[in-house]
Amino acid sequence: MEAPRARNPQAVLFACGLNSVRSPMAESLLKQMFPQGLYVKSAGVRKSELDPFAVAVMAELGQDISAHKPMTFEELDDWEGLNFDLIITLSPEAHHKALELTRTMAADVEYWPTPDPTDTEGTREQKLSAYREVCDVLLMRIRRRFARAGAASE
Repeated sequence: MEAPRARNPQAVLFACGLNSVRSPMAESLLKQMFPQGLYVKSAGVRKSELDPFAVAVMAELGQDISAHKPMTFEELDDWEGLNFDLIITLSPEAHHKALELTRTMAADVEYWPTPDPTDTEGTREQKLSAYREVCDVLLMRIRRRFARAGAASE
């Protein structure tokens, strides 16, 4: 028998490869949607620096992620523990890491394959466009996934 899915999770972790673009964007988008009632964090498989294009695109939406400090799963675990009932992975390596972790912790894992905009070549505007597209996809998925949670808590 399959475990029940966390339909209305209380704690959500977004994860990607470096915690510098996709997962901090998703964390910020979901936090804005549910300022109270949901605990949201993000982590990466490897350590990196926050991407300035991600900061710029989120600023266009009125969201400031400039203070975000990228951290790995291990750093997050050391800092506060991995007490999440839902881990949403945005890259294959993060998905494998989350599946490995959930062998010893009770959390649902959802895989949302999300392109990495850092591979985009071209002008500043072309790069920003790729980051905006990723942000739009994340926002659409977050709205679809968490719309029921909002309706249930009102």
